[in-house]
Amino acid sequence: METFIQLFGESAKTALGFFWKAGWAFVLGYFVSGMIQAFVPKGKLTKYMGDADLKSISLSTFFGAASSSCSFAALAAARALIKKGAHFIAGVAFMFASTNLVIELGILILIFLGWQYLAAEIIGGLILIAISSLLIKLTYPKSWMEAAREKVESEGSDLEEDFDWKKRIKSKEGWRLVGHKFVNDWKMAWEDILIGFTIAGFVAVLVPESFWSALFLADAQNLPGWLVAIENALIAPFVAASTFIGSMGNIPLATVLNENGVLFAGIMGFIYSDLMVPPLVHINAKYYGWRVALYIAGVMYISIVFTALILNGLFSLLGIVPESARVVSEITQFKIDYTFWMNIVFATIAGVLIWLNKKYLQNHKMKMMDMEGGGKLKNAAVSLFILINLLGLSLFIYTQLL
Repeated sequence: METFIQLFGESAKTALGFFWKAGWAFVLGYFVSGMIQAFVPKGKLTKYMGDADLKSISLSTFFGAASSSCSFAALAAARALIKKGAHFIAGVAFMFASTNLVIELGILILIFLGWQYLAAEIIGGLILIAISSLLIKLTYPKSWMEAAREKVESEGSDLEEDFDWKKRIKSKEGWRLVGHKFVNDWKMAWEDILIGFTIAGFVAVLVPESFWSALFLADAQNLPGWLVAIENALIAPFVAASTFIGSMGNIPLATVLNENGVLFAGIMGFIYSDLMVPPLVHINAKYYGWRVALYIAGVMYISIVFTALILNGLFSLLGIVPESARVVSEITQFKIDYTFWMNIVFATIAGVLIWLNKKYLQNHKMKMMDMEGGGKLKNAAVSLFILINLLGLSLFIYTQLL
């Protein structure tokens, strides 16, 4: 019993340590994201997204990278794009870009995994979009897509209209809108962050290395490296889907995989698979119907596997494949270092942005993107994870006082 209490407390402390390490990065990322969302006129871009050509895909990629990293918001915004006339391929490109190329995710990857993974995330994100666009262009059933578009056009929300960004960026109202976007992003993402970081903390402490070694063939000495890389890339999306974690929440768990010897191809496949979790597939089914939702999931899976293997080959050729080196216990330590001071600075910035949001709401009604959430099951899971963390931290404090 005493061992269980110690492990439980250590797991909660590790989960909190993950968030402590990433706290300032979240504020910085969502602050920059809020500025981009507030000051980049989106309406002017959508009219150029109606075709499945390079311009349309490039604009949707840019638009996605300038949006929120919340997976649920990514799906809702993609539906809104399609509703306003964007091609279905552009919508899928937007989904990938908004969950793989946003600044807050890049900062998180740099902190937890290192510069090689950040470079891979950016390069691979573009490769992922290129492969998925090509696959859809070659294979998509036109009758399915026409039916899906008809369904979307009868539902969904519109995107914000055009505005003069030069006037907005100089105005108090524009910066109050930044605060509003910042708060809205947090409201959409905090549940995934809570669940993801908690799972990562408990997995890091409770799941033995032998489990990951067996699952990802880390100790398969008799198998060629290329075969193990393929196995890692093939299985990683299913591991990601089983966690039910969104784009920001799965980075700490990717760090756990990195510590336990999972290959580069497997970790990248895991990171890219945030849009394949069952709740998001179900939401796509609500938007477009089950045939199209499963088709999107299939295209994503194939694209993710090929992207992970291409990155593995490219980085091997360049001699920059990262080794499993990041130790979770070192990352999650609480001490007075740059993280401590950065958290203080960005906690102050977060306070200012929350104040700006309150000022914005004095003159506007709260308007958030119309999107599906995780439903009652997710709400129950969030409450459970809050209780788990509170209990775990209490047990950790108890063990330290003994």
